[in-house]
This record gives sequence, structure tokens and C-alpha cells, in this order.
Amino acid sequence: MTIAPDDARQGASHIYRAMRDLVQSMDDTIPGKFEITKKGIVHDMMAPIGPHELTTLHVRKRLEKVMPDEIVAHTGEPDVENELEGILRRPDVMVIAWEDMDVPGSFDPRTLFAAVEIVSRSNPDNDWVGKVRDYPLMGVPVYAVFDPRTGTGAVFSDIHPTPDGPRYATRKDFVYGEDVTIADWTISTEGLPRYEDQSGTEPRP
Repeated sequence: MTIAPDDARQGASHIYRAMRDLVQSMDDTIPGKFEITKKGIVHDMMAPIGPHELTTLHVRKRLEKVMPDEIVAHTGEPDVENELEGILRRPDVMVIAWEDMDVPGSFDPRTLFAAVEIVSRSNPDNDWVGKVRDYPLMGVPVYAVFDPRTGTGAVFSDIHPTPDGPRYATRKDFVYGEDVTIADWTISTEGLPRYEDQSGTEPRP
């Protein structure tokens, strides 16, 4: 049987919508975060408290100190979605203008200034491999990764075409304690929590 390109796209779109409905139905009933990647549905069992959430809070607060008032470091819902690519993601922090948040449904990933992810202890490949692949496909211009396992991170930028589709051309690695530039804004990474730090102390934002 021969499948025409339009039929193939319609079939892929139908499968994607079915996966999206499944993810939305599970979001309120099963702990963790469900996303749709180019490889299928991924489930990230995030801890509700601890270094992951503390890092998200510190990054958000530090970014908002240096950004103009019309831009926010948003956490939580909704997702960012590129239906044409069949990808639905929910970054830990989304750097976006207020006006671009005033939309029905998911955010357009191309309106983000940057997406920020805190590496999950349970599924680090989702952040270091899957999202490095998916975010340029979606059109997210800058992707920053913070890894509390190792006290390191990286910022990916400069989307360019490759035989495998759009990819980031530039990667800038950093270690905790250094300043890091995300899109147009530079913040400190001093004192960010690590997964192995069980002291219970919280660094100042």
C-alpha cells in the first residue's frame, strides 16, 4: 500500500492528538510530568520539593531581577507545543513576554526567549538528550540546562539546519559558581543546591 505525504501527515497528526489526549488525562491523576517527544511519551517522576524545585525557584528569581518588566520567567502550565512536529513539552522555566502568554491553549515555542530545564535525578537523558533534540525542532531559540547531580550546566543556542533537522550550533558549558548568560540576561549560579546536599540549607536567591 502506498501512503501519500498528505495522508502520512494526517496519520501522524491523528496519533499525536491521541497521545496529547492521553497525556492530559494522566496529568491530574499520576504524579510527575508527562511530555510528548519525537520518540513518544516520556514520564518524568520529579520530586515535589528539594534541589530540583529550589533550583527552579532560584533561576526564576535571578532572571526576573535582571529582565525588563514586560518579560517574565514563568513556571508551571501551560505547555509549549509544536503540533506540526508532534512535540509537547513543559519547561521548568519559560522566558516569555507577558503579551505572548495571552493565548488560548499552549504557548507557541517560537515566542519564548529561552527554555530552562533542571535535570531530573530520575531521567537525566530527557533533559540532556531528548530536549536538546526537540527544542530546536520546536523553534525554541535558547535552551539552558542546570544539572544538580554534577553542579554543571550548558546553554544551547543558534539553531541551524542539519540533515537530521534543526539543531543547536552553539553549546556553552558552565560550572556552578560561574555567571551564565541565558538569551540576553546574565545571572549567577553561586550557591545553587545539589542533589547530594542534604544539609537542608537554602542559598539566597
